[in-house]
Amino acid sequence: MAEINQGSDSPITITVPDRPALEGLEEKLSARWESEQTYAFDRETTRENVYSIDTPPPTASGSLHVGHMFSYTQTDVIARYQRMTGKNVFYPLGWDDNGLPTERRVQNYYGVLCDPAIPYDPDFQAPEKPAKNQRDWPRISRGNFIELCETLATEDEKVFEQLFTTLGLSVDWSHSYRTIDAHSRKVSQLAFLNDLKSGDAYMAEAPTMWDVTFRTAVAQAELEDKEREGAYHRISFHRPDGEKVWIETTRPELLPSCVALVAHPDDERYQPLFGTTVTSPLFGVEVEVKAHPLAQPDKGAGIAMVCTFGDTTDVTWWRELQLPTRALIGRDGRFARDMPEWITTAEGQERFEKIAGATVFSAQKAVVEMLVEEGEMEGEPKKITHPVKFYEKGDKPLEIVASRQWYIRNGGRDASRREDLISRGRDIEWHPSFMRSRYENWVEGLNGDWLISRQRFFGVPFPIWYKLDEAGEPLYDEPIVPAEDSLPVDPAAEPAPGFTEEQRGVPGGFQADPDVLDTWATSSLTPQIATGWAVDEDLHKVTYPMDLRPQGHDIIRTWLFSTVVRSNSLENSVPWKHTALSGWILDPDRKKMSKSKGNVVVPNEVLEKYGSDAVRYWAASARLGADTAYDEGQMKIGRRLAIKLLNASKFVLNLGATEASVLTTTEQAAVVINDLDRSLLAKLAVVVEEATASFEKYEYARALQMCESFFWSFTDDFVELIKDRAYGARGDDEQASVLAALATTLDALLRLFAPILPFATDEVWSWWREGSVHRAAWPTHEGYKAIADDADAAVLPTIGIALGGLRKSKSEAKVKQRTEVEVATITADAESIQRIKAGINDLKAAGNVRELNLQVGEGELAVSDVVLVAEDAE
Repeated sequence: MAEINQGSDSPITITVPDRPALEGLEEKLSARWESEQTYAFDRETTRENVYSIDTPPPTASGSLHVGHMFSYTQTDVIARYQRMTGKNVFYPLGWDDNGLPTERRVQNYYGVLCDPAIPYDPDFQAPEKPAKNQRDWPRISRGNFIELCETLATEDEKVFEQLFTTLGLSVDWSHSYRTIDAHSRKVSQLAFLNDLKSGDAYMAEAPTMWDVTFRTAVAQAELEDKEREGAYHRISFHRPDGEKVWIETTRPELLPSCVALVAHPDDERYQPLFGTTVTSPLFGVEVEVKAHPLAQPDKGAGIAMVCTFGDTTDVTWWRELQLPTRALIGRDGRFARDMPEWITTAEGQERFEKIAGATVFSAQKAVVEMLVEEGEMEGEPKKITHPVKFYEKGDKPLEIVASRQWYIRNGGRDASRREDLISRGRDIEWHPSFMRSRYENWVEGLNGDWLISRQRFFGVPFPIWYKLDEAGEPLYDEPIVPAEDSLPVDPAAEPAPGFTEEQRGVPGGFQADPDVLDTWATSSLTPQIATGWAVDEDLHKVTYPMDLRPQGHDIIRTWLFSTVVRSNSLENSVPWKHTALSGWILDPDRKKMSKSKGNVVVPNEVLEKYGSDAVRYWAASARLGADTAYDEGQMKIGRRLAIKLLNASKFVLNLGATEASVLTTTEQAAVVINDLDRSLLAKLAVVVEEATASFEKYEYARALQMCESFFWSFTDDFVELIKDRAYGARGDDEQASVLAALATTLDALLRLFAPILPFATDEVWSWWREGSVHRAAWPTHEGYKAIADDADAAVLPTIGIALGGLRKSKSEAKVKQRTEVEVATITADAESIQRIKAGINDLKAAGNVRELNLQVGEGELAVSDVVLVAEDAE
């Protein structure tokens, strides 16, 4: 360990390790940052001084992969920069433990099933291990289930927090939250009640996308198309005169739900039929032929069967043409067992009995067989491949069922509100800017309000009860709501205000709303949850609207849009000023890495292999919004950079650079008398200005590129050129000049790299400075501005090229770089020759050259006629 005590002009003894290394820095520095509260948010502040981040809460029931490291590092780089510019950074991190993944994990881990109808048991103890058969798992209350969730999530979150800490996230862990904890449940329920009161939330019985596996409604934002094989069946309807009208459908099983036939108003083939009726095959139900512009003349037979409900177009036709409802598929994905009242013929009823209670698959098979038997189907089914709607987490096609659900108004049925939300999007700065079009395209394409109720056991319950009439039927138009100070509530476990538990479910009593809020309905409130909306107004007023929402570009339509919707209705504002959209991580085959595809890389492995700074370098090298290949080669480059920073810093400090050498005032700048030193500082000033401008535009990758390029020029050229002067070979004044240049540059580089390489930079900082670099100010060139304005920044790179030419000559001659050069010639344009003259003594010393001939000529700078001194002549 080398110690350099420079005396009273330096506040601490400079302590430089003999062999600097990256290993162990994460553990050592993370403990120091926590102990010193380096990243703690100061509540005693003003809104103008705060930079507030709405960090994505990861799903704690899942597992982290390199995609998390990628996107969370990009956010942290921005947070660290803002902190260094003087901002009081509010950087909380929550955990998304509200939803189906957590429900499944808790069920399987403990071997229990949630049943909201069961009362809370304060003495409940989870089984030591799950029973082998799920039928033997005990059923427990929602309250007990949530407690198990919080217990398990706490353990999961410890693993996540340790990994994020190792990665160097500068999060203030004292402001963490869970999306299922009491605070989040209160905010979520209160927000719903506010929206209900204002009319932004409402209940309606309507066609709903339904997943028959999960037995829950699904919102438009959760849909995805999957290509599936199907077939067109050519089926005949009958006019009163017996003439056949042929339609083609992929859903023949929905014939008993048919309510109309529809063709385009301009289709001359079917214009004579508009307003007339036809009878359906097999079931003998009379339906009207209607005109509608959504019908496609070139699709199938050009006339479509409208059923309730085969797809979303059926819903549109049903609504706009005011058609009757004849829904037969239930929430279990099976056809109704009771005979539909609209099938009145004996033959039709006999045929329906063959599909009553059947699955969609079995019903289709039975209906096709009957159509063939009755001669109502022409030819063989024509096989096709077509997109089918799925729930993003489901594995069976969605059905559309009629059900009573809760909705939040999102502009899907209101053009004025839609324009308001598009306007809100334009009030946000998007990084990259082109991502805003994805938001606007989504909003403009909405065809319905946001369905927020889910038929699940686990989640935030709707804070609603209903009175029961004398027949025991719920009065949905008269919901009972709790007092705000009683939130959070669980209506399934607590009686309605003004009632007793004995009145639950009896005529004249009450019943609880059985559903829970969609997980996005709570996640859409992360700005309100994190900043203390309606709970901690002092915190809320200094942190909201937040400054930044970082997230993946693939959830603009879900998380980002839903958050804008809620902030618009609850606070009449945008939720944040900026949004930063990360791209995907791609595997070697250029496919998105995801847990479902099994192509993810575990973070622990690469963190242990390359170190956190190296992984952060890879993440920070990617622009926002850009899909990036998983590339360990980039991590190797980052590791090399971090190691070089340690070693170069050691060399500079061992030369005698101290804090006192750092130029902080114009008066101090007079010490820099050498043109090469002045050139370095002029280039540094440009780098500081351009890196700052890039960070301000959220272009941290460009800032890194500029800083890295300058750093390698500094270490490979400048440090090699000035060794002779730094050791005092040309007098005290020249030595003082170079030490000022070295110290000022090292000081700036540590600050410039600090957001990206937090461990290496803070380690070096501790060798010669007090405190942490992460609490130091972002660099400026105020101390050497006069030099930067006057000096020629091109001197250093020009001399660097000349030095490179000398090195190349020695390499080609296969001699050591310290071999002396008798004479060499440098040819360049007049301007470059002048620059060479400005640093010729340093160049000769670094190249070990006795004589340099400088010649003005055309073309690029070239080193020639190099005569080496024979080794035995030395």
